[in-house]
Amino acid sequence: MAATISAGILGRGHRFLLLCHTRRTFASQTDGEARVVQVLKEKFPRASAIKVVDISGGCGAMYEIHIESEEFKEKRTVQQHQMVNQALSEEIKAMHGLRIFTSIPKH
Repeated sequence: MAATISAGILGRGHRFLLLCHTRRTFASQTDGEARVVQVLKEKFPRASAIKVVDISGGCGAMYEIHIESEEFKEKRTVQQHQMVNQALSEEIKAMHGLRIFTSIPKH
């Protein structure tokens, strides 16, 4: 997987633009995605489904997480999201953003 990061000045306000260009196939998983999945598997051993997608183009700046787990049973959505944030507390320090979708398995 190849990635290019570039920064430049835009306009008079000296704003910096950070671009990340990554070539990857749909079947591949970035190192960041794999790391987040591994942490979530350790923290939510009863999870029946975990999906992590780097939505920043492969830079690792923003992830979308879908996790289905019995651990969320009888918890409000905000509590479920807090559990995920706590589980990823170290990884979140290097992220720009995170989208979390949680659910309880339907039997």
